Amino acid sequence: MANVNVRPLGDRVLVQQVEEQEVKKGGIIIPDSAKEKPQEAKVIAVGSGKRDEAGKLIPFEVKKGDKVLISKYGGTEIKIDGQTYQIMREDDILGILE
Repeated sequence: MANVNVRPLGDRVLVQQVEEQEVKKGGIIIPDSAKEKPQEAKVIAVGSGKRDEAGKLIPFEVKKGDKVLISKYGGTEIKIDGQTYQIMREDDILGILE
């Protein structure tokens, strides 16, 4: 994977969706348009963090390299060098896969 020169701001996280394996049922290949949008992603970069009412920095629960579950339609999709990424708030991440 190429080095991505995007640094998310605040409590935002840059993720790249993990592609599903091609699904075959009874020898029929299911087209991309009929597949579910992947919900598993890898954290590529994190912002500086969220601040509370007193201005204190709240650390991220996720870190670069974590595999996470994301909301199906959360975040903003962007393309960098032909690769698709999403920028989303940490709150839109549903969980960390271990």
